[in-house]
Amino acid sequence: MRDPKQYPTALTIAGSDSGGGAGMQADTKTMQACQTYSTNVIVGLTAQNTLGVQGAHPVEPDVIDAQFASIMADFDVRAAKTGALFDAIRVQTVARAVKKYELSNLIVDPVMVAKGGASLLDDAGVAAMKEDLLPLALLVTPNLPEAELLAGMAIKTEADMVTAGNKIQQLGVPNVIVKGGHGDGPQVKDYVLLADQEFWLTGERIHTSSKHGTGDTLSAAITAYLAQGETLEAAIKEGHSYMNTIIAHPLNIGHGHGPLNQGNWEVQRNEI
Repeated sequence: MRDPKQYPTALTIAGSDSGGGAGMQADTKTMQACQTYSTNVIVGLTAQNTLGVQGAHPVEPDVIDAQFASIMADFDVRAAKTGALFDAIRVQTVARAVKKYELSNLIVDPVMVAKGGASLLDDAGVAAMKEDLLPLALLVTPNLPEAELLAGMAIKTEADMVTAGNKIQQLGVPNVIVKGGHGDGPQVKDYVLLADQEFWLTGERIHTSSKHGTGDTLSAAITAYLAQGETLEAAIKEGHSYMNTIIAHPLNIGHGHGPLNQGNWEVQRNEI
């Protein structure tokens, strides 16, 4: 039962990014910036930096179960999100825990395709996500390559985004955001299909190499606002506004695809 005296708390169920740009680290930073406390279940460990991923090591299912048990025994989790889940076994382990603990306000960020196009979830994992996890979710937030996998179609136009959103909704998840960041043009357009309405969100396309963790950050911001009691529509719009703000103020970190500025820090140039 929710205790109104408890500070708004959310849960991220994701992999660990040793470079701090994506995964659990991006989620935690984002929730903190959006004034929500973050707990976490680590599904896998990665060795990575801004140049790429050098290694990935999934966590054993019993360790995932133990993390869920610890968190749910103590914290008033009001919203949760998933990120990279590595394979079908981990997807199914997470889905069982979501059902066991009756987690509500679940957002699925279906991490399946890397920015360079590499697959991050095999066919069995994609099938498990469709069959076991999406029907438990309040919202799913695929980018264009992920939406193509979930909808089973190519997406070339805005009309295709609408069609794909409806196909994904038919998988059992009532609300869908098809993100247009992988598209072209001066604006980024996201198609939002809710159970009772649809609309588009737009933002200026910022040309920067510091975009690592954009999907994690948007879904984490929406999760944070849901934990605070916002409606889904309001949480989506506030999360989108937050993203538009921070992506315009990149940080100079690393030598490859750098992280987002989740804290919205003033950009400083240190000269030695």
